[in-house]
Amino acid sequence: MRTLDVPGLGPVSRIGLGTWQFGSREWGYGESYADRAARDIVRRARELGITLFDTAEVYGFGRSERILGEALGEERDHVVVASKIFPVAPFPKVVRQRWAGSARRLGVDRIPLNQVHQPNPVVPDSVTMPGLRELLDEGAIGGVGVSNYSLDRWRAADAALGAPVIANQVQFSLAHAGPLEDLVPFAEREGRLVIAYSPLAQGLLGGKYSADHRPGGVRAVNPLFGTENLRRVEPLLDVLRQVSDAHDATPAQVALAWLIAQPRVVVIPGASSVEQLESNAAADELALADDEVAALTAVARAFSPVSGVRTLVDGLRERFGR
Repeated sequence: MRTLDVPGLGPVSRIGLGTWQFGSREWGYGESYADRAARDIVRRARELGITLFDTAEVYGFGRSERILGEALGEERDHVVVASKIFPVAPFPKVVRQRWAGSARRLGVDRIPLNQVHQPNPVVPDSVTMPGLRELLDEGAIGGVGVSNYSLDRWRAADAALGAPVIANQVQFSLAHAGPLEDLVPFAEREGRLVIAYSPLAQGLLGGKYSADHRPGGVRAVNPLFGTENLRRVEPLLDVLRQVSDAHDATPAQVALAWLIAQPRVVVIPGASSVEQLESNAAADELALADDEVAALTAVARAFSPVSGVRTLVDGLRERFGR
């Protein structure tokens, strides 16, 4: 497994593992998933050389962190665990308390990457970052990251921390290619990290969903799976299938390979099974040609999905036959 060397973190695998689904009922995997499958997935990930494991205090109200920590066992101190604090009343004392809760559930004394889960719309980073700076200076965390930050807010977080905010975790895929325009060039120029969540657009880029076959669970409310967006995404999926056929790979593997072909980008797909994890990890070995990357980039930039409001209106029309 290829890695990126990140100061304070060490080697970060280009393909990681997202663990929102650990202990979270909204994904519909059931209790047996948390009890056994999640642990098997984590252990197999380590065997495959995956070092990056992403979680958050709000995932399953702490269950994700607890399950991940237990599954890692003695490996906890040899991987890059990335967790997140939800920025409610993020004063230094509260930040420390929340860090302590995450560390306890994970079973660690040090969290390699502690991230702010999303920008607080009313509380500036000058309030949040001093608490994280204290933890950073003490060695309680290896680095500070943010999530869902614009480039301007990422830079503001830098200034508030008084040190580089080394990572920004954002929605990034062939279906959400916006980070290509500003976040990726910034990360490449400054030696930072862009962590792509939902790199398969919740399964859209696997190519198995259509207007006649839609997902259930948490994916059902995703506007990408509305009729109009499923129509608009077809040109993108056509190119994805052409490239995957040329490499005897799956569309999902090509979608992941396209992301890690971008500089300073790592991905954190989830996995419902060991087999899916292994398929995701195999994307690390897939070398796309420059013209294939360019073709995928072009269709990604051309894809323009309709809004959630439009999707809702269209859905009501379909339901009531108007």
